[in-house]
Amino acid sequence: MRHIRMLAMACLPLAVAAGEAADPAAIPAGSMEVIARFDGPGPSGIAVTPQGRIFIGFPRHAEDHRGATLAELVDGRLEPFPDTATSLPSARPAAEQLVSVHGMTTDSQGNLWMIDDGKRARIDGIPDGAAKVVGFDPQTRQTIASVVLKAPALLQDSHMNDLRVDLTHGAKGTAYISDSSFGTSPALVVVDIASGRQRRVLAEHVSTQPEAGFMAILDGKPMRYDPQHPTFPLGGADAITLSADSKTLYFAPLSSRRLYSIPTDMISDFGADESKLAAAVVDLGEKGFADGMATDPQDRLYITDGEHDAILRRWPDGHFDVVLRDPRLVWPDGIYTTDRHVYVTLGQWDRLPGFNAGQDLRQPPYLLIRAPIDSPPRLNASSLTP
Repeated sequence: MRHIRMLAMACLPLAVAAGEAADPAAIPAGSMEVIARFDGPGPSGIAVTPQGRIFIGFPRHAEDHRGATLAELVDGRLEPFPDTATSLPSARPAAEQLVSVHGMTTDSQGNLWMIDDGKRARIDGIPDGAAKVVGFDPQTRQTIASVVLKAPALLQDSHMNDLRVDLTHGAKGTAYISDSSFGTSPALVVVDIASGRQRRVLAEHVSTQPEAGFMAILDGKPMRYDPQHPTFPLGGADAITLSADSKTLYFAPLSSRRLYSIPTDMISDFGADESKLAAAVVDLGEKGFADGMATDPQDRLYITDGEHDAILRRWPDGHFDVVLRDPRLVWPDGIYTTDRHVYVTLGQWDRLPGFNAGQDLRQPPYLLIRAPIDSPPRLNASSLTP
């Protein structure tokens, strides 16, 4: 087990000093609690069970680390889950171990699910059996499902990024996966858990594609979408979440500010052709520059906003508010909601050497934070002072 540093209730009071002018977009808002600090590697996926157990994914596609790729946070320690043989690197066949756990979620019965993107840094391609959808019963630690992704649903440049599991379709549920692509071939992937049947959908549709000429402002610098010379994490279909009743799938490309949806009755239907799927996609307008998205029990969407170091919330009627804004929210990534809190991992992915002319600009520790979801945002001047 690895020790990590914990910080209790770092909730910051908010008020602006009299007479001082400040850019409202730069003023912190809301309150946050730092749950854990990680010296490395960087965290990505996050899931919290109904019993309050916290699970975190540490993918290996950016850094081929030797630590656990899936861990549970227990009394200030990271414990490999379900065990060291599965979560730590080993000589076992790729299909029998967790290679690179990325996005995570729970289903309506409290089971833990993850997408293993199967990718290790500095290793070309994805080995057979490495990319897969895996489900665990967190109480027994037993595997309840493991579906290996294969061609043509899986491409060698696939970046299986995040997933949601819908128990209202399919005998054992249906997984919806965002493939943001390490190349230029993004799509959504649909998997029937019981049969293992899988297919790639909307691969040519605007709703999964990066926006040509897209630009984001990160760490105060303008970053333009250029797949040949990337300066920030970029790609297509990325953020993904289900409505509270599992009737609607929401999704969005990373290099875009648009939000899309499709009925799960349609996308889960393996008999629906591409034209029917495309016709069922709804453009819901702008939602900011988002890497992660989650839904609370009131059907509100929580959306990471890396440009503004913020977490946004979209209400069912379409209006937005700010749940949290804090300069420590450097590239908010994995996101998970309970009925009381929104949890977010902060991996500083835009500061990797590959996006910064070989310079590693990351500044550990990396954070896992949470914020209350129903307390009104408050202005905070304390973090603006030296």
